[in-house]
Amino acid sequence: MSNATTLLLGLQGVTVDRVVLLVDGSREVHVLTADPCAAGCPECGEVSSSPKQWVSTRPRDLPYGDAAIAVVWRKRRWRCRAVECPLGSFTESIPEVPARARVTGRVRRAIGAAVGDANRAVSEVAGAFGVSWPTAHAAVIDAATAALVEPEPTPVLGIDETRRGKPRWELDAGTGTWRRVDRWDTGFVDLAGGQGLLGQVEGRTKACVIDWFTARTPQFRAAVRYVVIDPAAVYRSAITAGLLPNAAVVVDHFHLVKLANDAVTDVRRRQTWALRGRRGRRIDPEWANRRRLLTGRGRLSQRSFARMWNELLDGDPSGQILTAWLAKEEIRALLALARTSPARHLVRARLGDFYSWCAAAGIPELHRLATTVETWWPEIERFIDTGLTNARTEGINRVIKDVGRRACGFRNPTNHRRRVRFHCTRKSRRAPATPAAKPA
Repeated sequence: MSNATTLLLGLQGVTVDRVVLLVDGSREVHVLTADPCAAGCPECGEVSSSPKQWVSTRPRDLPYGDAAIAVVWRKRRWRCRAVECPLGSFTESIPEVPARARVTGRVRRAIGAAVGDANRAVSEVAGAFGVSWPTAHAAVIDAATAALVEPEPTPVLGIDETRRGKPRWELDAGTGTWRRVDRWDTGFVDLAGGQGLLGQVEGRTKACVIDWFTARTPQFRAAVRYVVIDPAAVYRSAITAGLLPNAAVVVDHFHLVKLANDAVTDVRRRQTWALRGRRGRRIDPEWANRRRLLTGRGRLSQRSFARMWNELLDGDPSGQILTAWLAKEEIRALLALARTSPARHLVRARLGDFYSWCAAAGIPELHRLATTVETWWPEIERFIDTGLTNARTEGINRVIKDVGRRACGFRNPTNHRRRVRFHCTRKSRRAPATPAAKPA
């Protein structure tokens, strides 16, 4: 019975002596030392044979079943007889329960997995395992330190920013005025491998991106071939500063389509004010079709398209709203050439159609959109050639925000970035369950 109970407990280095059922339904598992190396002096390593006294400790262990389990470890205190050893006496210890430890190693690992893999709050995990918040937080730090290593070289890198919390107003001690503080973090994501989030820095400036690149190894910087970003000039200037000698910038197409949709929305709102002198209402055809205007032509049914077209022809005599919508469709058709290995003349023809349409329209919003496309055309053309997107980075951004919500906000930026990367890196995720092989 003792051997079977020891096997059921599964705590290496001890053997179960007896199990006591308490009045409240909990159980006390009394264990004895079974590891002969536990009598070795932690200072000099010599195994002692001179016992001094018996002591008992109660290390916190994993719960079992509905009721809690209290482990009572009765062990010896030994005298160290080595002349050179400054340690007079010591108690037995095992790898799972080191000297002076009040929590077993498997509890600490379970806490780290619960916070890092399952994205649970530290306070909630501490209550579930019956430990204090500092103990649980220390276990998370140990697990994160073991999992988070220097990023390995990757050929494709994604960069994007995320807001950390809400904007705040702070009093400037020097000027005595209030200023708005908007906290941002810049994240670096592996788009070619399975490393996930490679790191974060505070801010979204050229300097902070250059500092992160500088901290990486020369092998890492030389391996980067493409960096995918949204149309952000500060990120482009940091990438082309010379630290990434082999890297080329690629613009994510999602943000380009969003800019086109924003232009359509701006034209629609401006025309509503020009025609009616007020904001749009439900009875206005341009307001009723606002969702259809932001939907691609291929995703609109023939009925929805005909309704939008006919209502806007009657509701907007100037035709500017439909003109902006057609410009948006032109840029979508241009970006749709990605991953199709298009010929150069086809790309130039699509681009020329878009420029000609925006120039002939005489609409300021379309002129601004065409200027943006012209400014970023080398990076846009590179997207058409490679088909690289920042979709994985956007997915990581969603996880980053979820980590902040689960923790009810972070006051310490270091803890915030550690928790975020610990949860977002693929190395901290558990391997997916695979079905057992069928017998032949």
